[in-house]
Amino acid sequence: MGSLRSDIWCMAFVRRHNDLGQMCVVARRGDPIAGQVFIEIDHLDGTRSLLVPAPSVSRNDDGAGLVFQHRFRRVEPGIVRDRIAREIDFDPDLWVLSLDLRGDDAGVDVIAAR
Repeated sequence: MGSLRSDIWCMAFVRRHNDLGQMCVVARRGDPIAGQVFIEIDHLDGTRSLLVPAPSVSRNDDGAGLVFQHRFRRVEPGIVRDRIAREIDFDPDLWVLSLDLRGDDAGVDVIAAR
């Protein structure tokens, strides 16, 4: 089975979190079919985390779900913004989802960085 389109995956992610009462928006639209997805988490305590796509060798081929890894955990917001800006310069097709979440569970598969 192939991967789900990025735009459909992002819209489902946003809707699910908004239905749970967690503010979630598309901060930046990327390529609708195959754009990479970054998730910026505002922990509402002055810190942010950044989830980025896991390397393809870390993923299972058993479905359309995306797998992420932490790039930053609970750091100053400027660090996350700078990283996203650098990634957009490199890959203008990038999607950025912004989620307000007090905890750490964004509801996606996260693997440990290698």
